[in-house]
Amino acid sequence: MIYLDTSVVLARLFAEGRSPPDVFWSQTSVSSRLLEFEVFNRVHARNAGPSYAADARHFVDRVNLLELSAPVLARALLPFPLPVRTLDALHLATMEFLRGQGQALELASYDLRLSAAAKAMGFPLAEL
Repeated sequence: MIYLDTSVVLARLFAEGRSPPDVFWSQTSVSSRLLEFEVFNRVHARNAGPSYAADARHFVDRVNLLELSAPVLARALLPFPLPVRTLDALHLATMEFLRGQGQALELASYDLRLSAAAKAMGFPLAEL
């Protein structure tokens, strides 16, 4: 299963020079509910308008979102193998929670710091 980081959704949404191929989006993906907030925060910050908001909703609705539960939040308070930012800690804690539930995950991210921390925790990276 693909754990989808916000950087990948934003790259597709804003037609950046990098984005996974169309077939990537047909895979089952999961993320923290945080993804929804991050995506819409960036859409609004760019004053992107209603068409971008509709496209953002389309992408977010295709992802299985996991709520920020007490165990996830508690894990995010603990140290990680590499220094991480707050939102990255929440994503990594969500990934660790899912792994603890028996889910095999690959991280899809363009964020080099998040990717490095995920690799240090034993998560493989998805090919983008």
